[in-house]
Amino acid sequence: SMASPALLMRVVASAYSVAEKAATIVRNVMAAGDLGIVEKTGANDLQTKADRLVQMSICASLARKFPKVTIIGEEELSTDEVTEELIEDGHCEEILKKTCPAQYTGIKEEELVIWVDPLDGTKEYTEGLLDHVTVLIGIAYGGKAIAGVINQPYYNYEAGSDAVLGRTIWGVLGIGAFGFQLTEAPAGKHIIVTTRSHSSTLVNDCISALNPDSVIRVGGAGNKVIQLIEGKASAYVYASPGCKKWDTCAPEAILHAVGGKITDIHGNSFQYNKEVKHMNSAGVLATLRNYDYYASRIPNTVKQSLVP
Repeated sequence: SMASPALLMRVVASAYSVAEKAATIVRNVMAAGDLGIVEKTGANDLQTKADRLVQMSICASLARKFPKVTIIGEEELSTDEVTEELIEDGHCEEILKKTCPAQYTGIKEEELVIWVDPLDGTKEYTEGLLDHVTVLIGIAYGGKAIAGVINQPYYNYEAGSDAVLGRTIWGVLGIGAFGFQLTEAPAGKHIIVTTRSHSSTLVNDCISALNPDSVIRVGGAGNKVIQLIEGKASAYVYASPGCKKWDTCAPEAILHAVGGKITDIHGNSFQYNKEVKHMNSAGVLATLRNYDYYASRIPNTVKQSLVP
């Protein structure tokens, strides 16, 4: 008889279905028209009803199946009774058919940390920039991001009423990443993707120093990494604190699964063990290819301003 799939593959397979459920919640909240917006620390730090419901759905669904896994979500929520309609019990069969990489076959539940951003790009969501929005579920082991799921609830939303809305991208180190067409940015072009709503002198000085051919300003860390893996941008540069572990964990796993690289502005890799501080205080530098080209051009003044 077939051995049952390794824990990691079961977690990723469940996270896939949980992310699809999350996307449905995100779309339903928007369609109902009352976003229930709350300002957390200010006008650029928002929380909506979708953030709250999605986080409850993801965390409760995964905790029910994998009770010893540590799950860390962006929103601080009271652990009120989660209604049964928020629970997703399904999994993606395709993922269970993949062979778990040997180095991950012995993982126990208590060794995994799941980082959840229920709605990455909340500000864009409230402004109707729906293609910026992602749901992020990142899976870490030994402090490293090893697997991730990114759902874009509104992928294709401008393609007409008969288009299939939404997609789910997933990846595991040692297997690869799926659900999109891997594309490299045009050779010799330096296209930088950066923040849309959290700009600063430092952010802009850093980008100018890289002498880019063009700069794309979009919301959401998940969305920015998608720009890299689909060849729309050659580097994601963010010389500022503000990005958190739940923003980078899932995108990092997917980017690394296809041979890309993400670090802070100093070139330090991110740590995802459960005790780690949540803020990526030294910014973000990510590429699908040619990481060293960009890393070598980050000005020292920028590095000195950002303490890891």
